[in-house]
Amino acid sequence: MKPKRNVLFLCTHNSARSQMAEAFLRRYGGGHFNAYSAGLEPTEIDPMTREVMREVGIDLEGQYAKGVKTYLGRLMVNHLIIVCEAAGRNCPRTWPGLEIEERLLWPFDDPAEAQGSREEKLQTFRRIRDQVERQVKSWVEEVSRKGV
Repeated sequence: MKPKRNVLFLCTHNSARSQMAEAFLRRYGGGHFNAYSAGLEPTEIDPMTREVMREVGIDLEGQYAKGVKTYLGRLMVNHLIIVCEAAGRNCPRTWPGLEIEERLLWPFDDPAEAQGSREEKLQTFRRIRDQVERQVKSWVEEVSRKGV
């Protein structure tokens, strides 16, 4: 049996998109991947992130926003997936002692920037959640076909 591959989802705040991606990778690729997420400037997980993930049967209880320094030099990262433009521009290009095998940019809109009523904001969070879920599922299928 192959050892699990480590996947780190990186965002600016680790409050929404990267948390969603980490949770969906656990759901769809947990047998083959260890999922992690971090932010360049971590804050708190947005309550709407927790709410929309519960709607699809994923409880983020116990999850919290982590900084990228939590993993720098401590985690062998096989796949680095950056889920926002800002993090893509500001992400470290090198990781101490590590050679990242794959670095991807999946620039999802930031749901925390949604405007409008509570329901309109929730709709934005749901839209991004669904996009993240489709992307993670597609990537897991692609990597599985390659036999990575």
